[in-house]
Amino acid sequence: MLLEGKKGLIVGVANKRSIAWGIALGAHREGAKLAFTYQGERLKEPVTELANSLGGNPPLFDCDVTNDPQLDAVFQGVKEACGGLDFLVHAVAFAKREELEGEFLPTSREGFRLALDVSSYSLTALAQRAAPLMTEGGSIVAMTYYGAEKVIPRYNVMGVAKAALEASVRYLAYDLGPRKIRVNGLSSGPVQTLAARGISGFTDMMKVVEQKAPLRRNVELAEVANAAVFLLSPFSSGITGEVLYVDCGYHILGM
Repeated sequence: MLLEGKKGLIVGVANKRSIAWGIALGAHREGAKLAFTYQGERLKEPVTELANSLGGNPPLFDCDVTNDPQLDAVFQGVKEACGGLDFLVHAVAFAKREELEGEFLPTSREGFRLALDVSSYSLTALAQRAAPLMTEGGSIVAMTYYGAEKVIPRYNVMGVAKAALEASVRYLAYDLGPRKIRVNGLSSGPVQTLAARGISGFTDMMKVVEQKAPLRRNVELAEVANAAVFLLSPFSSGITGEVLYVDCGYHILGM
């Protein structure tokens, strides 16, 4: 019960295969009380069904991370429903499908702006609003990927967005440290999610990791969730501004 009595907001659940949902299950198992966001009417029903499966009618909020008034409304709702927050999980990323095919060179200005806004700036926008609710300190965890550090063909503008996200983690960790709020990134190996299937060549990425990673396999969703629970819990109380890799060791390889 590492998170017993803790209150958390999970941003980014799309379906039962999403990393955000895996983290939600792990946090619930460890005793956390959760609130969730969903993006638009299309995702309201599936996210509501998943959230309600945990029992207790968790609060749900419609949230477009590019819409500041809507973000304000979400956190006002969290304050009214939960009273405060102990942790926040950021599992939001988006890029146009055509930006995740072929070369990075043709990336459009609008495609670049959109990917950076949704996938990177959203962490700062959420942290701005979550921090005042973390009156006793807290933990923020953002999902990232190795494409932020090394070139992953066809990951393209999303790799640039994740690099900006990881830099944001460090700057936010510095700013929020005096408030006893920790900010960390969690870099998962490739996991079969709906979002991942939008990346051209994703199955090839999984094959390469399985062949070359020290553990000779791909990471499992439950392993990513357990690492997130660790970062959200008091067990990681001395860790902030870091990126924790959960990728079966793939990132240590030089070739």
